[in-house]
Amino acid sequence: MKKIYYLKTCSTCSKILKNIAIDDTFILQDIKTETITVKQLDAMKALAGSYEALFSKQAKLYKEMDLKSVGLKERDFKQYILEHYTFLKRPVIIINNNIFIGNSKKEVELAKNYIATQKEKN
Repeated sequence: MKKIYYLKTCSTCSKILKNIAIDDTFILQDIKTETITVKQLDAMKALAGSYEALFSKQAKLYKEMDLKSVGLKERDFKQYILEHYTFLKRPVIIINNNIFIGNSKKEVELAKNYIATQKEKN
């Protein structure tokens, strides 16, 4: 499976998608218009190792709700991601059993290189 969870209105997500040269074999899910399901989030967590790894501490709501001072647990990270799309670190790129989370230069480069390697194999 090749799937990308992203935010269509996010310019950073758009730049990343162009930069990593995705093709029509990828399924794109705009998380604002198509809500993440429990099953999808659980599948992401299985690959990522934790809900916290998928959680964006850069989200505006994180700061507004002062969640830093709350001491969030795994179940809290899961609940917040399910309640509001902004808490998912974006983009989340899944290729087979590999997951690339967020927009850090390192993560984007890893995803880009993995995609290029997969194309060379085919």
